[in-house]
Amino acid sequence: MFDTKTRIALAGLSAVFLFEMLDNSILTVALPTIGRDLHASTLALQWVTGAYAVVFGGLMLVFGAVADRFGRRRIMLLGLALLGAASLATAFVTTAEQLIAVRAVTGVAAAMTTPGSIALAFRLFTDDGQRVRAMTLITTVGLVGLAIGPTAGGFVLAVAPWQVLLLVNVPIAALALLGIRAGIAPDRPEDLHRDPVDAPGAVLGTATIVLALVAPTLFVDEGTGSWAPWATTGAAVVAAVLFVLRERSAAYPLLDLGLIARPLVSAGLAYKAATGLAVAGMGYLVTLQLQLDWGWSPSLAAVGMLPQVVVLIAAGPFVNRFVERAGLERSAWLSSIAVVAGLAVYALLGHYGYVWVALSLALVATAIRVVGVVAGVNVMRGLPENRTSIGAALVDTASEVTSGAGVAVGGTVIAALFTGAIAAPHWSAGQTTQFEHAVTLAGLVLTAVAALLVGWAMQRTRRGAAGTPDAGDDRLAAPRAAV
Repeated sequence: MFDTKTRIALAGLSAVFLFEMLDNSILTVALPTIGRDLHASTLALQWVTGAYAVVFGGLMLVFGAVADRFGRRRIMLLGLALLGAASLATAFVTTAEQLIAVRAVTGVAAAMTTPGSIALAFRLFTDDGQRVRAMTLITTVGLVGLAIGPTAGGFVLAVAPWQVLLLVNVPIAALALLGIRAGIAPDRPEDLHRDPVDAPGAVLGTATIVLALVAPTLFVDEGTGSWAPWATTGAAVVAAVLFVLRERSAAYPLLDLGLIARPLVSAGLAYKAATGLAVAGMGYLVTLQLQLDWGWSPSLAAVGMLPQVVVLIAAGPFVNRFVERAGLERSAWLSSIAVVAGLAVYALLGHYGYVWVALSLALVATAIRVVGVVAGVNVMRGLPENRTSIGAALVDTASEVTSGAGVAVGGTVIAALFTGAIAAPHWSAGQTTQFEHAVTLAGLVLTAVAALLVGWAMQRTRRGAAGTPDAGDDRLAAPRAAV
């Protein structure tokens, strides 16, 4: 299917995505061990994972814009070198504060590398069918890592110190660096642009995303009665408004809002946002339901999430065939409808028994397997070639922010309806009823928001197919179907 040089390039890009999927998931397994070894507080442990996510999400747009100006391959290679160095520094960590700093630097490296993996994969091919196959291969590697990471991490911890789990990023970064250097040619000057970097826009954009990612954590940890989450949310809204005003008035904006208005781009981002909301929101609710409401042990609850993991991996060989038959646009909205259906099944029937929980997990997993490939390809197809890195960063940012929103919805509704300590070992009958009502309401809210996003995306896709003025040039308004 691919020549030798292309296979080498795809191996490097797959390693980048493997790092993104594996990193935090494998680290989570080690948190209790890290806490004991470094004498870390609960808050410090939270920031061991949170520092990475906040820095990663906050800087993606900035590095996407930088890569479009100075070279996607160059920024990717610099990010991989930084990733290897940060991961190697883990071996010398002796305090929780040092580990948090290392995780923050790792987040910087992830922000430099992750958007480029989509942009460079898109650049390798001119045929949409090959682009879908390449993205399917890359995401399959990452999802396999996500699936086996926690289990493998548990076995490693039985025989080795926790630092080994993060040192695994060193060979992954080396493999990615070698594959990209050997398989992908340097960026051509005509594929880049030299507009000045919009520093005020970069600051406002980063502040908006960081605040938006921190707010859900504060809602879950401190509850709706605290001022901190509301103040953070308000600050995020103010920063977002100022960012939009800045980008509309700047001569050389960090993010050209006219590009987001293109139907393929806005639709792809909405589909990605709907899946991010569903995966994080439902995952949070299911985890609480299995362990706190139904009394399952953590290991049994992990087994209970297996339908999602199995479908994510097993669906890989069928993604290409489905997209080839349905086309990019149709496969995007069909799979996104399955996301909404999975949320609705969980909200309305999940409390009746595990079979409904398993069905909802499988539906959402089937859908995100397709959307994860198609949404990114569609966004890239809707952008000029010198703006693909910022487009890839938008895809990842949409997923990161809505994932945080999904958790915030679940946590806020439960905090509002459940009385008492939710982690208490024994609930009263009234608390059980409150929790079930809260899960149903949170699930319905997630379903409604996801449905609105999907419906809006479908409308945008139809508008693009009709060739309306904001659809871009003729190539973008009437894109090729997948072959």
